[in-house]
Amino acid sequence: MEENVQAELSEQQLAEQERIRLEKLEKLRAEGHDPYRITSFPVDAGSKCIKEQYAEYEGKTVTVAGRLMSRRIMGKASFSHISDRDGQLQIYVTRQDVGEDVYAAYKKDFDIGDIVGVTGFVFRTQTGEISVHATKLVMLSKALTPLPEKYNGLRNMDAKYRLRHVDLIVNQESRDTFYKRAAIVRAIREFLDGRGFIEAETPILLPLEIGADARPFKTHHNALDLDMYLRIETELYLKRLIVGGFEKVYEMGRIFRNEGMDSKHNPEFTTVEIYQAYVDYHAVMDLVEELYKFVAQRTCGTLKISYQGTELDFTHFEKLTMTEAVKKYAGVDFNDVHSDEEAQLLAKAHNVELEKGKTTKGHILAAFFDAYVEDKLIQPTFIYEYPVEISPLAKRKPDDPTMTERFEYFMMGMEMGNAFSELNDPVDQRRRMEEQAQKKRAAGANAEVDEDFLDALEHGMPPTGGLGLGVDRLVMLLTDSPSIRDVLLFPTMKPKK
Repeated sequence: MEENVQAELSEQQLAEQERIRLEKLEKLRAEGHDPYRITSFPVDAGSKCIKEQYAEYEGKTVTVAGRLMSRRIMGKASFSHISDRDGQLQIYVTRQDVGEDVYAAYKKDFDIGDIVGVTGFVFRTQTGEISVHATKLVMLSKALTPLPEKYNGLRNMDAKYRLRHVDLIVNQESRDTFYKRAAIVRAIREFLDGRGFIEAETPILLPLEIGADARPFKTHHNALDLDMYLRIETELYLKRLIVGGFEKVYEMGRIFRNEGMDSKHNPEFTTVEIYQAYVDYHAVMDLVEELYKFVAQRTCGTLKISYQGTELDFTHFEKLTMTEAVKKYAGVDFNDVHSDEEAQLLAKAHNVELEKGKTTKGHILAAFFDAYVEDKLIQPTFIYEYPVEISPLAKRKPDDPTMTERFEYFMMGMEMGNAFSELNDPVDQRRRMEEQAQKKRAAGANAEVDEDFLDALEHGMPPTGGLGLGVDRLVMLLTDSPSIRDVLLFPTMKPKK
């Protein structure tokens, strides 16, 4: 009789299965074998090392543990598979070697999903499968809820994200994604630490809502009787560290934005923000290329990766100004546009929708980019020289004050990061922040100017290049995952009633 993980059950069937399992647990407890009383189990080997180093393990006694994923009962001897962090391993259980009582319990009281511990010697079966011949078998935890069916896993995507613990049990690919995410995060830190950057931790709870476009989450500090806001970026605090003499600094952490959700957006997400004194945005472009090549090579072993059937080539990044990109993809040359009115007529002629209050030439250039360009940028591409209207923290171009030394870079039609030659003129910065806050208040939202940040700038900030990149989207690319929810262990979900 071969028994695999359970098929997806109706609520009534599930309740019955859980009742039966609870009765088995009570039976074990009555017999003095309560699995929850076991506090440790001395594991000394795993499925991966045993399989990869079989020549060293053959015939040796090992202690392994994992979740019971299958059973094939054959009278006095049976086969099972257990799953540990790296995969599955077959165990061979006989009545003669584990004893009659244990073997009887294994057949009647053990269930798929239980956590078991096994001591035995390593051998290869007649069919060639590397296995452990059990001499000791212990239940370490009883699973009271059945698992979903083995081959289809969690077919409902909503359940896959809500029940991530179950998804990870039955889906090795999901586990591999998050092991790789951890490797990507390590590689980013290794790259930056190796170049002399210092990792910082800045506040998540802020005492004011700044005038940036992103909407924050609001909470209340009872002891201070003060409304506070979850951070929408780490930029302003990290720049204060540049003022304080940290010439190379970065922070990797969660950002919170009270906005919509889709395959590329989650209300909380992970970024890395990086700041380096005495360099401009051109040096930051070079840093981005080096970082992506390092991380891809370290975690994927190649600079050409496949994402959803498309090969991405990290050996080459195209570079276009925003004006050049709009000319290339929309056929409109904003070098020939000399007034806001001309730009507005072009927008109307090309069916480009404009947001209320955003009708200047710079705003309209950005709107053309969003409408005609962004989704065309499949291969790694830098878009630079952004209008000053949409870049309140970036330094103006010396030869064209309507544009800034800012770039974003794109892959697969997704914005992957944002960078500037940072604005370090406190007078210009104050003017831009006040204008931004005023516009936000005029639209009915709360907004304040960060006086502590402006005070820091007035103490003098050196020329600085800054970058913010989305870690989740990078993980999406390097794990070939179509949705951001696939690379977040616990994505934001609307609660079930």
